[in-house]
Amino acid sequence: MAAADCPVGLRGLLTRWLLEISPGVFIGNPSARIREVLWDEVRKYTGKGRALLAYTTDNEQGYAFATHDHKWHPVDHEGLTLIHRPADRTPVRAPGRTAPGQAAPGQAASSRTTPGQAPDEQSARGWSKASKRRRFGSR
Repeated sequence: MAAADCPVGLRGLLTRWLLEISPGVFIGNPSARIREVLWDEVRKYTGKGRALLAYTTDNEQGYAFATHDHKWHPVDHEGLTLIHRPADRTPVRAPGRTAPGQAAPGQAASSRTTPGQAPDEQSARGWSKASKRRRFGSR
């Protein structure tokens, strides 16, 4: 079980049955009945926090999980439980694709300047070597 931004009292309750191996991360092997009681208490007392419960079970994946107040939700897909992550609002550009008027990574910017644009602004287009390494790694 993992709990984030939860009250200290809830962490104390969980440590009665589980071992807290890292702040907000609890492990243990309680019975199914105790697990359900603990999960009900977590959902009741999380406040503004969020929680995740993962446990072993007899299915194809070998485990099951539940979330509380997460942006990511478990979804059943043909018998498998997957996580649905909401789409990010900011578009992510694929490597090698550039915005209109921007030089591609590894290519020099065109030598033409647009009216009203100084020649030194032309060199600001494209990716620096350092930013390419940070974004795409050393390939």
